[in-house]
Amino acid sequence: MTNAADMVIIRLKAEGVRWISTLCGNGLDPLFQACCREGIRVVDTHNEQAAAYMADANARFTGRLSVCAVSSGIAHCNALTGLANAYFDGAPLLLITGASAGYGMGRGAFQEFDQVALAEPICKLSKAVQSAAELEEVLGEAISAAMTPRRGPVHLTIPRDVLETEVDLKKPEPFRAKPTDAVAPSLIREVTREIQEAERPVLVAGTGLFMSGGQRALLEFSEKMGVPVVVPIWDRGCVETPHPNFMGVVGAASGQPRVLEDADLVILAGAAADYRVGYISPPTITESARIARIDDDPGLVGEVTVDFKLLGNPSDILGRLTAEADHGKWIQICRSRVEEFRRPWTSKVTTGEQMTGRDIVEAIRPLLSEELILLIDGGNIGQWAHMALADHYPGRWITCGASAVVGWGIPGAMAARLAEPDRPILLLSGDGAFGFTVTELESAARQDLPFVAVVANDSAWGIVVCGQRESWGSTVACETCEIRFDRIAEAMGARGVRAVDPSGIGRAIERGFSERVPTVIDVPIRVHSPTDAKS
Repeated sequence: MTNAADMVIIRLKAEGVRWISTLCGNGLDPLFQACCREGIRVVDTHNEQAAAYMADANARFTGRLSVCAVSSGIAHCNALTGLANAYFDGAPLLLITGASAGYGMGRGAFQEFDQVALAEPICKLSKAVQSAAELEEVLGEAISAAMTPRRGPVHLTIPRDVLETEVDLKKPEPFRAKPTDAVAPSLIREVTREIQEAERPVLVAGTGLFMSGGQRALLEFSEKMGVPVVVPIWDRGCVETPHPNFMGVVGAASGQPRVLEDADLVILAGAAADYRVGYISPPTITESARIARIDDDPGLVGEVTVDFKLLGNPSDILGRLTAEADHGKWIQICRSRVEEFRRPWTSKVTTGEQMTGRDIVEAIRPLLSEELILLIDGGNIGQWAHMALADHYPGRWITCGASAVVGWGIPGAMAARLAEPDRPILLLSGDGAFGFTVTELESAARQDLPFVAVVANDSAWGIVVCGQRESWGSTVACETCEIRFDRIAEAMGARGVRAVDPSGIGRAIERGFSERVPTVIDVPIRVHSPTDAKS
């Protein structure tokens, strides 16, 4: 006889779930036993935060349902950071939280408190399951909510006694997305004509376009219509190779080239109308600019006032909008502005000084093959990567996401290895970000999840140091002592390397790709940014 835990795992397996991230604890043993019976891998961590980051990263990287299981009480609280990340980016993540038998009776069961209410503000659905009889229906409801546009995180608290209840198993019916209604041909013709007649159109390609598989559609649209493309910082990219029509990221703290500000038509394709695009309002967008919005989520399409609302699969709609147009003069203007903006980020560092983030970025540039998966974690080094490497922005790069969190990188690299067992994986991180989940190096080494991490180690929260120096001329609460992450890596069962010159970085990365455990390359640098008045 199967129990309710078996039913949960069999349903998740039918949805394509191959592994579950976790930290063991109260109420989870029935799920673990069911995973072992069904061949679902259980990947354990040292912190529930890391477990949730793993599921979030996998959901954002693959677009598929990903699952994290944690214990009750404070364990549930710790996991909410990963759910918050998924909330910002519309990632389909299911958090299963364990609980003692009798949870929900209000009698003070072990670690009992309202886990549902705590998760509710950042979840599309948050429920506690009180009986095995309702579990199948509620699980299906949660999966549907997670996978229906706009995708997002969901949470179920399932007490141990519910999971251990015997049930009659039915053949699971995997979730099937319902197609959205097709955009009327008359609206397609109107918007196509609007793009052709615009003098300075710009397309903002967001995570929603990536999730719809819009890489090819974006390239064809941009080339045929002559429309420049930007990506909001931390969104998933669709610009797979360097392209002259790609104008970089917008919304970065370090600024952006002047492209949106002069546009007379802005097309949001699977992109949020948030602070990164100036809320598509003045002064970032001119008062007279026309706005077209393409998304598969009715709520997003209608959340702000726009001139054209195109509800449906962003990739499909973009393909239908593609026609012949000539915006060559505007493209040239944009390219010139981008080149001027990026010059401080790409010019060479003065030799003889301690390295900066620019040296690290230039050292990894030759290694950015079409096979490499690149993860970017950290404030100051993240700026360098986004600015200096911004001649393309492919889907094989993944960042923290729109939440702008730091510290998800090691769990993210573990998730990337599980998703792509055979490809080289490189994590670029700052020292502050790396310290959040550094104990997960042991988790990765023990569970055969190798990757290479380059740690830009300036013994500081570099982006804050630069800002404080410019504003005050001094710093407070943003500098640390030297931490040798290469030595920590060795203590965790990983491989540690110290690189003190740019040539050593590349060599260490290439060797690390062939290792069977994570390789951590500690790179001492000085705090520096082109926007730092003291540099």
